[in-house]
Amino acid sequence: MLSRKGIIPEEYVLTRLAEDVPDHARYRARERRARFVGKNGACNVAHKNIREQGRFLQDVFTTLVDLKWPHTLLIFTMSFLCSWLLFGMVWWLIAFAHGDLDHSTRLQRDPAEGASGAPGSFVPCVTSIHSFTSAFLFSIEVQVTIGFGGRMVTEECPAAILVLIVQNIVGLVINAIMLGCIFMKTSQAHRRAETLIFSKHAVIALREGKLCFMLRVGDLRKSMIISATIRMQVVKKTASLEGEVVPLNQIDIQMENPVGGNSIFLVSPLIIYHVIDKNSPLYDISPLNLHHHEDLEIIVILEGVVETTGITTQARTSYLADEILWGQRFVPIVAEEDGRYSVDYSKFGNTVKVPTPSCTARQLEEDKSIMDTMPLSPKGTIRKRSVKLKPKFTISDEPS
Repeated sequence: MLSRKGIIPEEYVLTRLAEDVPDHARYRARERRARFVGKNGACNVAHKNIREQGRFLQDVFTTLVDLKWPHTLLIFTMSFLCSWLLFGMVWWLIAFAHGDLDHSTRLQRDPAEGASGAPGSFVPCVTSIHSFTSAFLFSIEVQVTIGFGGRMVTEECPAAILVLIVQNIVGLVINAIMLGCIFMKTSQAHRRAETLIFSKHAVIALREGKLCFMLRVGDLRKSMIISATIRMQVVKKTASLEGEVVPLNQIDIQMENPVGGNSIFLVSPLIIYHVIDKNSPLYDISPLNLHHHEDLEIIVILEGVVETTGITTQARTSYLADEILWGQRFVPIVAEEDGRYSVDYSKFGNTVKVPTPSCTARQLEEDKSIMDTMPLSPKGTIRKRSVKLKPKFTISDEPS
């Protein structure tokens, strides 16, 4: 404002503003690599310019299940309201065409009875319908089978009987679709995946003399995941010999676990590991590559059948390069107490440093002398309960 009034030169103000800006704010740091799969398992992919939108309408049920809850509840409400209004209009037209809405027609005598006919002997298609409001109320009573008893269809109009049948069938179809959609949304597989947890960081350390990529997975519920399998993929940008650039090349890597194969028995938390050998995409990874600029992401996928519902569920997570800790291993969290095994989930992601060579698996395999210079890792101590045993017999000297 002072520069606008001419009190302070504008050049001086710009210079002072530039001096007030910290040095680290002038240069924007390189952004972190975008995740392909989030830590919570959500896929970070945006689908744009989809021209064939009609394909989603060919599978209406899946489209309804995939919608968000506010949209689903809105469609749920509008489907019933629209059907009630539509058939309410049909019932009003039937009453109007038959003359049920005309007051003078309702008081007309039956010609067969002559002059002695009682007034009000006219038989309407639907009793007690006098306006569109009463027709709308009758439509609700028919579709939801309330039956208050004030309105009913007579045998005077065959068209009314046909509309009654059609509305009941349409109401049953709407109930089946919408209630099935609500049930599927409440029992979706990813709800069960909320209690399947992965360690926040993965580690690389020595196991049986080889570098291994390790992570920990656990299940918080007592109900088991049947036929649980786990697999991993490395997602990174690659280029072929012909110059073709693949921005998200997915490479499967072999998993090892204590049970063997890809199947796991997930009763207690397990450490899943991958041996980094010459067939591994992590063969040339060293501690210098584990930073947020490195184009590397490891995706972990856990699949299985929920024991209580029989629905297949899937839990996912991913680890970027800076989320992989070199030279550390997970601390034990399973202990035996009072004749049963207990799991301390407060230490689920805790790690400790262990001696690990700061070289790639390729260098470790080519130069075996690196292992000779490595100090041995101290073995974990196991606290045992001290038990005093009472002797069953005593040895004493015979009296002479």
